[in-house]
Amino acid sequence: MNVVKPIKFKPLALIASLTITLGIGITASLITRPQIPSWYPTLNKPSFSPPNWLFAPVWTTIYILIAIAAYLVWQRRDYSNLYTRARTTYVLQLVLNFMWSMVFFGVHQILGALVVIGLLWLSILLCIYYFGKFSRVAAWLFVPYLLWVSFASLLNLYIYLLN
Repeated sequence: MNVVKPIKFKPLALIASLTITLGIGITASLITRPQIPSWYPTLNKPSFSPPNWLFAPVWTTIYILIAIAAYLVWQRRDYSNLYTRARTTYVLQLVLNFMWSMVFFGVHQILGALVVIGLLWLSILLCIYYFGKFSRVAAWLFVPYLLWVSFASLLNLYIYLLN
């Protein structure tokens, strides 16, 4: 009979994961925030576009969930090729997440942002797959992110089509 050994909680590692992930979000918001009252209102948006105030709490929640997921996977790391792929995919999705803000809000390239968000969506799907190999909970913590980015992709597409 296999007995699963409990994994010891490491608060500093969790804090590091939260700091890195939320730091990416905060840095992206420095690019995004100035555009919300200036450039973003000039765009034609679809009727299902959420109010601007909703984005910050949703993204903050998502960043916390994915940081916890990364921590859970890190706890079960085994330095295998699978773990390397999981870690690399996690970093890739963080980079793509940040890049989307740069492309959409920073340089106002709506089509370019649509390409980036498509790649982000795929990287999130891969994270769910790889994270699931280490922790089912970690994989499930990525599902709200996938759903939100699916919605954001649709919003990005409609903004592109309407402008």
